[in-house]
Parts: sequence; structure tokens; C-alpha cells
Amino acid sequence: MGVHERDSEDRGRGGAPLGGGLTTGEVARRLGVAPTTVRTWDRRYGLGPDAHTGGRHRRWTATDVARLERMCALTATGIPPAEAARTVLGEATQEPAPAGWASPAPPEAAAEEAGEATPGRRDADAPPRPSAPARSRAGSGLRLGDVRHECKGIARAALRLDAAALDELLETAIVEHGLVAAWTEVIMPTLQAVGRKWESSGEKYVEVEHFLSWHVSGALRRGAPPSAADRPGATVVLACVPGENHTLPLEVLAAALAERGLPVRMFGGALPVESLVTAVRRTGPAAVGLWAQSRTTASRPLAQHVAAMEWGVRGARRRPVVLTIGPGWTGRTVTGLPRPTGLAEAVALLESVVSR
Repeated sequence: MGVHERDSEDRGRGGAPLGGGLTTGEVARRLGVAPTTVRTWDRRYGLGPDAHTGGRHRRWTATDVARLERMCALTATGIPPAEAARTVLGEATQEPAPAGWASPAPPEAAAEEAGEATPGRRDADAPPRPSAPARSRAGSGLRLGDVRHECKGIARAALRLDAAALDELLETAIVEHGLVAAWTEVIMPTLQAVGRKWESSGEKYVEVEHFLSWHVSGALRRGAPPSAADRPGATVVLACVPGENHTLPLEVLAAALAERGLPVRMFGGALPVESLVTAVRRTGPAAVGLWAQSRTTASRPLAQHVAAMEWGVRGARRRPVVLTIGPGWTGRTVTGLPRPTGLAEAVALLESVVSR
């Protein structure tokens, strides 16, 4: 059963939240857990909302969510749920936890007030929400800054190495916001936060970064439409430059182009020079995107060489438009070659090139 089906019992007609507070489904997405987990913690450990509305609907306030955030932080460190729940309830009543119960993570700041989540793509008949995003922090100290509330849930699921929850949250973000917005405003800020945590903590979170990247890649592949059929002169070739193995941003670009029906040939990481040249000659692409994450891999001579390649009958020869993509090209701009600074700009530029 999908996330939208499970959340249906918490919503009224048209999918709009009923009354004040957050629904169980909304709380689950913020925390990065399944709605059934939230209900289990309510039923089994008494961590439900302080105030109940009529019927079977649950409405969670900021205080309620803060308790669940603390529960997530404790269970993420390996504490059994029953012990974590006793600790949370003890803190709520200002009673000290019994000796020997570890509390490695400090209590987090109160969750966002209900309705303060940054609005994404919404139905026309859904009530508007205030546009100011709430400051967000993941349960293990990942400082996310001012980002969409989905980042918090994804970060928590990644920290817990919870594959099922992470897949569901990523899929939901892509479906609700579209691929470009989901990458720019949800997925990339979370990846950056994990990377910062890794760099500042003695490589403690390498497994989290790899885990999150792998699941993002999987979500892109599952959500992308089938490859578009070749159209003469309309193919886009995407490849990492030699020595470059960071493929995820290029995978996002490939998925975004496929979403728009553009023929894409993706060659992944560290493509040797000879292989890149052969691929360009065999496909006769309208454009070639060369990704470089590091300045040590970005090569001006390579980009110039590909841009100078020609094919076709004499008198009507064509050349590809070469895009230098990625932070590695910063300060290494190649004269005459476009360098988009973000995913949306790259997609728009390639759509324009192919349409010509």
C-alpha cells in the first residue's frame, strides 16, 4: 500500500488536512518513518497526540511531533523502542531517566508549527500555507538549514539506514514536486548535509552518504520513462570526464531529459577519451554534456576537442554543442561553450539545442 493510500484515513475529501495540526501521514513523512510506525508508537508506548479530535482522526501539534523526533533520535542510536519511549515520556514530565539509559542525542528544538511547511506543488483547491520554511535539523545533528520539510524525513531515514522508508520518501518527493524541484530543493540539500557531516566527523557517516546516493539513483531509474527513440540529430550524450566517478548529478539530468521525451545516451563515470570520441562519432549527437565534479578532472582540451568534431556529408557537416557541467569547471570556462549552473538551466538549454 502506497504512502498516499495509508494517509487517506487522515484526510478529508479532496486530500486536504482536516482541522488544525498535522495528520499522521504528514508527521511520518517529516520523521522519515512509515505511518504504521507512528501509530504503533501511539498504541504501544503512549506517544500519541495530547489532544484528540472526534472520530479516529489524529492531529499532531508541535509538542507531539517533538516527542516523536526525540524518539527517532534515540532509536537511531540503537536504543530499543520501549526504552526510548520511557526516556521520552520521562523527559516530557521532567523526570530523570533511570541510571544506565543512554541519551546520546540532545533533545531537538520544537518541531515546526502546524502548517508552516514550505509549500510545494499543490492542488488548486487545497488551502494555501504560509511560505516561510521552518529551520530543520535531522535527529543525529545534520544541520539542514532552511529547506523543505521533506529533507528532514529523508535525512532521518538515511541515518537509520531504513531502505523501505527512504525509497518511499524519495518517490513521494519526486511525484509531488517533479524531478527538477525534488532534486534541487529536497534531495540535493540532504546530500550536501550528509556530506558536510561526513567531512566534519572523521568520516563517520560515509555509509550514510553511500546509502542515500544509491537509493536516490534507484529512485531515478524507477521513476524515469523508457528511453526515447533516436531522432536523427536530436540525441544528447552525457558522460563524466576521464577520472571522474561522481555520476549522480548526471543521472538526474538524464532522467529529467528522458521525462521530456529527449533521446539520451548515458555513459556514466570516467569515460576514457577514446571511448568518448567513438560514442560521439557513432551517435552524431545534438549536444554532449561533460560532467566534472573536481577541477583536477575538468579538461579544457578535451571539451574543445569534442566541440570541434564534425560528421555528415560535405557541405552540411554538423558539430555538437558541448556543455561543461559541474563544479569542476568553475574557473576553467571554455570560450564558446555553455556552462549551465544548475539542473533547470541545463535541461532548458538542452531542450533548446535539440529543438533546433
